[in-house]
Amino acid sequence: MEIFLNFKLNEHLYLRYPEDSKVGKAIVKRAIELIFEVGFEQFTFKKLAQRIDSTEATIYRYFSSKHKLLLYILNWYWSYLEYFSKLQIAQVNDSAEKLSLVLEIITHNIDNQLHIQDYNLEQLHYIVISESSKCYLVKDVDEINKEMVFSPLKSFCLFLSEIILEINPDFPYSKSLASTLLETAHDQQFFSEHLPKLTDNSSREEHKVYVENYLNRLSFSVIKT
Repeated sequence: MEIFLNFKLNEHLYLRYPEDSKVGKAIVKRAIELIFEVGFEQFTFKKLAQRIDSTEATIYRYFSSKHKLLLYILNWYWSYLEYFSKLQIAQVNDSAEKLSLVLEIITHNIDNQLHIQDYNLEQLHYIVISESSKCYLVKDVDEINKEMVFSPLKSFCLFLSEIILEINPDFPYSKSLASTLLETAHDQQFFSEHLPKLTDNSSREEHKVYVENYLNRLSFSVIKT
């Protein structure tokens, strides 16, 4: 069964809520495809307008810049990831099993992903790996943060840190480890695919599997010390 998901995202990200119209949904969906294909640097509203058979002016009615559009896409992804993770661990009592499940989810190794009609999750995952740091490793990150546009990422990190504290209530770095696990999941998969000598994946194990195994070893060895 395929489902539609609708997350009410921060209003600072858009000028007109894209999920309320076919054009808005098309803008986001085709933007994901285009960023996946050409990368964020080469992505422009002109190219996107051609992809949706419309005009740049139409896109600007929804998003003020391509940076805000990327932030919107990433916010949707983080919201989905938290929603899906909570769904998967709802019936799980063992805290270590919960963490392993979430690590499986953030590396996209889980078999029973939701079949959603909204956006391509594999393309979204690739964009997060290759482009997400461009949203906050910027000069004006403090001003951007005041608009609370990183809330879904912070919320997901908090959710992950709470699972860590279930395993070891005395662990003093739960939020730092949570954000480290998320960033490491992205960096290590990118390195494994493109710069393998920055990893220990000498056997050329499937990238997602390698990263998931590494995250499990890293997290549980640290939490239980």
